[in-house]
This record gives sequence, structure tokens and C-alpha cells, in this order.
Amino acid sequence: MGWWRIDTDALAQSRFVVSELAETTAALFALERRTATHPAERDWLAAQLPGYQAYLRQDPVAAELVRAAFGPRWLAGFLTPPPRGLPFAEELAAVRASGDAVVRTDLRAASALPDRVARARGLGPRAADVLEWVWTYAVRPDWPRRRRVAEADVLVRTRQLGVAGWAAALAGLRPDMAWLGDGRLRINRQDRPPRELSGPAGLVFVPVTPGHGWVAWRGAHRHALVYPCTGQLTQGAAGAGVPTALARLLGPVRARILVLLESPKSTTQLVALTGLSLGTVAGQLKVLREAGLVLRRRAGRSVLYHRVGAGDVLVAAAGR
Repeated sequence: MGWWRIDTDALAQSRFVVSELAETTAALFALERRTATHPAERDWLAAQLPGYQAYLRQDPVAAELVRAAFGPRWLAGFLTPPPRGLPFAEELAAVRASGDAVVRTDLRAASALPDRVARARGLGPRAADVLEWVWTYAVRPDWPRRRRVAEADVLVRTRQLGVAGWAAALAGLRPDMAWLGDGRLRINRQDRPPRELSGPAGLVFVPVTPGHGWVAWRGAHRHALVYPCTGQLTQGAAGAGVPTALARLLGPVRARILVLLESPKSTTQLVALTGLSLGTVAGQLKVLREAGLVLRRRAGRSVLYHRVGAGDVLVAAAGR
């Protein structure tokens, strides 16, 4: 993969989007690899893994197909069309329409082609059925929370973009990825020919809550970089870690906001993380400031709120 060269016009077209299909593919990755990056995701994995395994036992070809698609260094391209932020069913159609020859070619590039999969037919629809099961039973019930986390991450990145440029906005998206300047984006350290993104091509950045990411493209004009959301946002938005005693003392809403302010956040981020209205969040922040538990400061164009020592002591004491 190496690096991509993005000209000025393509960079101007680049944007962040939230994708139901990308979130589902990342969840499938977590289920298949049995990986979790924080306690809330471990709880989700423990709850969903038995059902996922039972589903695959009914279709051994689909089980081998998915296993082969997640290669050690590469994901099969048919499974990861570049997201456009469309509804799940519309983006899934691209996977379902994948022909058997395309699927087999992509599987060989990702890892290997199992004999049973080589003899099977309708591989694109089989893979789409697996993704649809994961979306229906493992992702969609929790999608409003996941979407808020992804939107909060987009807010963080776009603020960094406005204040400090692409180098800051893309920092930490993926291991070994970096903005090198002069229109060059290093994707990884693999020795592969660079890709040229020019004109209306643009680049879509897609946050997902599981700890997995990938790059994807279709032809010369659709490119995407899927990346895991900021870890603190992912864990904080799950609603875990609010001590019961603190919620009883301050009220559940105020307590949750105080816990989330372990690191600085804007009111917009808090709205995205909690699902509360802007007025509600602003009102709770006012009370917490008057109580001497949080402070606010300006960072570039944003106003950030953060917990002070008294707030830290209160959260820690309630946790004990």
C-alpha cells in the first residue's frame, strides 16, 4: 500500500462520513477474530459470539468464506466497498452483487481460497447474508449509541482539521499512517506502488467503534479509510463507569457528564456522546461549573470543558 498522493482538488473533496455497513463489517471482524479493545466491547463480544457461531454452523461455506476474507494483512476487497454514508441495505447491495470470480480473486489476494469455497456458487450473496445477520442482531440494536460515538469522533477530527490542518486531524488514525506533506498520505509501511487521487476523487474517512480499520477503493474515483474511533470516546459513550453513588448524589445526567469530562470536551461532543439536547448539556455544565467541579477554556475556535481536582476526587470517592 505504501502511500497515496492526493492533489489539491481531491483533498478539497475529502470528508468524514458515518457508515452503517462499515460499522457492521468492523463488528464482523471483531466477532471473527474474537477481539475487543475495551470492557464495553468485551461485554458485547461475550453476548454476541454464541449467536454468531451458531449462525455460521448452519452454513459451513459462509463460515470458510468469511474466515478467508479476513486475511492476515489484507481484507478481501469485495467485502469492503468504500462507504458513502448511505443506509445499510443500499451499501450492502454492492457486496451482494459481487460475482463469484471477483470474490475468488479477492480471497486469493487476502489469504487463500478454501476448496469448499472454490466449488460453491453465490458467494457474494452468502457474504452479504452474514453481514445482514450481524447488522440485524449485533449492531442495529445498539446503533444509536454507536452513531453518537462516531459522530463525536468526527467532531474531534474536524475541529483538529480547522485548527491545525490535516496532519493533526489524521494523527493516530491507524498504526504507521501519517500525513507527510506535499499531498502525500502514508497508509502503512508496506512496499507497494503509490496510488494517485486527483480531481473529484476525494477521500472518505469513516470512523467505526470496534478497534479495526482498513482502506478501500473502487476504480480511480472512490477511496475510503476506515479507522477506529478515539478510545476514550468509545468507552465513555458506552455509559459504563458512572458510579451508582455519584448518580444518586448528582443525578444520572450530571454524573455522566462529569465522568465524561475526564478529558476535555466541547458541548457539541457531549451532545453527540450522550444523546442529550444542547440546552440540557449546557444547563448541566453550568451547574457543575458553579459547584467548582469543572472549568472551561478556549482551544482555538472551540470552548472545552474539563474536570478539576474537586471533580476528580468526587468521582474517585464515589467509585470506591
